[in-house]
Amino acid sequence: MMEVWQKEVFDVLKQGGVRQIAYVPDAGHAYAIRQAGSDPDIQDVVLTTEEEGVGVVCGAWLGGQRAVLLMQSSGVGNCVNMFSLLESCRFPFLALVTMRGEYAEFNPWQSPMGRRAHAALELMGIRVHRADRPEEAGEVVGAAFDSAFLAGEQVAVLLGQRLIGRKKWERDR
Repeated sequence: MMEVWQKEVFDVLKQGGVRQIAYVPDAGHAYAIRQAGSDPDIQDVVLTTEEEGVGVVCGAWLGGQRAVLLMQSSGVGNCVNMFSLLESCRFPFLALVTMRGEYAEFNPWQSPMGRRAHAALELMGIRVHRADRPEEAGEVVGAAFDSAFLAGEQVAVLLGQRLIGRKKWERDR
């Protein structure tokens, strides 16, 4: 089910001229991933690991296009070394990060990086914004988009676990 905030977030990307969306498949980003896959103006780039996305986003910029990286908080840890590329080359950068390891988390493996994603991003020189309520998501992503693509900053938006909803463990019996 599509939430209004998800459409608002995708609209920010579309209206801002994003031409590539790189991602590791994630239910929290499902709406944006589906929209990118069906939009002839946007190339959806499926990654095997999140750090590849840093290179894709930087390469898109070098090729004259705007790109965004979608990932879970657990993927932030995978990207730390690649984030040095952003600082060294001063590439504009925008990542949308769905949070795990927070509200009603069932998977203990998600908690360590969920607790540290914000700090890890800031440690690597990335400005961090956060949206926890549906009514603020579009505005926060829009502000981050402008910081990245108008001011040339490196920015991540953390989309809180309450915003994206509970993940449920389903097991076959």
